[in-house]
Amino acid sequence: MPDELLTIKLYYDYKSPFTYLAMAPAYALMESHRVRLNYIPRELNVRGAYGGDLNQRPERDWRKVRYLYLDARRWANARGMIIRGPQKIFDSKLALMSGLWADKHGQFRPYSDRVFERFFKRELNIEDSDALAAVMKEVGLDADGFKHFAAHEGLRELEEAFATGDRDGVFGVPTLIVDGEPFWGNDRVEWVARKLDTMGLKR
Repeated sequence: MPDELLTIKLYYDYKSPFTYLAMAPAYALMESHRVRLNYIPRELNVRGAYGGDLNQRPERDWRKVRYLYLDARRWANARGMIIRGPQKIFDSKLALMSGLWADKHGQFRPYSDRVFERFFKRELNIEDSDALAAVMKEVGLDADGFKHFAAHEGLRELEEAFATGDRDGVFGVPTLIVDGEPFWGNDRVEWVARKLDTMGLKR
């Protein structure tokens, strides 16, 4: 059917600067093509990827991290965004559960836009349930309901999302899965658009 929408899986983590950079171009795909996005949390394993805790990280890995943030800031500066490197390695599981909660209630984009922006301005602690609750209230989400969700079914749903990523072979974020094909990195959204064009999905 010509009006049928293709579902694209978008794996994200709030502590990933490249996921932050990918979000607006990914949202734009829903305007340019007949697609919908399925937002799936996937925690970025910073310690595993970049040499352990900050005080254990060898100089070679520090060089890699510094370069990646230099690159992220280049992308951000070109778009008028602010990305400051976090001053510690954050556990983003609670924030990712909050993303699930926002998605359930149709507020993923306005909620996530605020979380990403404030986290990378160092204005939001994504490990703090009260700080996340304040953002939820701004977009009309039930913050008390989220606390109950996080304490009960939230962790199970997060683990199910992680298992989905494992089955899809996801090793990093952002990753978009289009018709079974993975695209990793904020600069791959353009390639996603090209694939959608070849599939005849351009609006």
